[in-house]
Amino acid sequence: MIQFENITKKYGTVTVLSDITFKIEKGELVVLIGPSGCGKTTLLKIINRLIKPTSGNVFLNGESIFAKDEIELRRNIGYVIQQTGLFPHMTIRQNMEIIPRLQRKDKRQIAEKSLQLMEMIGLEPDLYLDRYPSQLSGGQQQRIGVARAFACDPEVILMDEPFSALDPPTRLQLQEELAQLQATVRKTIVFVTHDMDEAVKIADRICILNSGGVVQYDTVEETMKNPSNDFVAEFIGKNRIWSSPEFIKAKDIMIQHPVCAPPETTVLRCMYKMSQAKVDSLLITDRHKYLLGIAFAKDLRERDGKNAPVSQVMLTDYEFVNPETNIVDILQSVNRSNHSSFPVLDGEKKLHGLVTKSSLLTAVSQQYINDEEGK
Repeated sequence: MIQFENITKKYGTVTVLSDITFKIEKGELVVLIGPSGCGKTTLLKIINRLIKPTSGNVFLNGESIFAKDEIELRRNIGYVIQQTGLFPHMTIRQNMEIIPRLQRKDKRQIAEKSLQLMEMIGLEPDLYLDRYPSQLSGGQQQRIGVARAFACDPEVILMDEPFSALDPPTRLQLQEELAQLQATVRKTIVFVTHDMDEAVKIADRICILNSGGVVQYDTVEETMKNPSNDFVAEFIGKNRIWSSPEFIKAKDIMIQHPVCAPPETTVLRCMYKMSQAKVDSLLITDRHKYLLGIAFAKDLRERDGKNAPVSQVMLTDYEFVNPETNIVDILQSVNRSNHSSFPVLDGEKKLHGLVTKSSLLTAVSQQYINDEEGK
């Protein structure tokens, strides 16, 4: 969708951007973030040609933006800035409809679109369309700014720290609304912020810049779990993952090679195997690692015929989680059940690992250790 190729921007002897190359896929919300002066706003403004790079190219759907008419390019790219950019002498309706009218779209369609957009941002059309920006709160004005960016139904929307001037409660609300809106419309959005909490909340991918270069470009989850270097780790915060526990999955904390046995193994042999491994349960699997049942030490000890196959004793009704189940849901499962462990199974019930109370405790205690080391 948007392809940056070797973008460099210099002002005299000062290099603001250096050899930037990466791709934003269609429908992604990508956040550009980094310390002040890292070049994130410059990179954003290159997309709609408000700033011309010293060298390199940007492709939109495979076509260079520099081969397009500059005015037409901007009219087809939504743009939201921190100060809303609303014209104070125009009503909300006039502000929202200015670009579609310049594009000579049908007046009836424009009016209908305005109503749809007001509904989309949760403002009553009859109450707000004929007001002026000064008659709206800061949060309401920013909502109108977002709606106006959608007015011409652009493929790409650029957002330059649009919520940074708002009070924290309003900012949080607009972040949530943007995330919900994006889940519905799936526009390609490039969003500049200096706030990592904001980036984590809204982004599909995060592009972290420093000194004019990209130091990591990845999903939110991967960035938090595997920072590319010490700068990224320090920038996002060592325990950032714990502020978004939904990114901590069963696959991250599970025991990868739990103790297993085939169904034909005798009860006696299973008891010995559990004793050696110091565990109180055994996962019974076939040769392809599909889980058939779970055998518990207590049940095996109470079994009279110790030479019977464990398949006669194992439980086939058990709770399990999948690799993508997050730690919050796992802890809720622990609280509402009497089980001390949960097999990690995929959709076909193939065994990937085992989450136990011990592995949960290890994960949670690691956060405490990291917190203490950071003091």
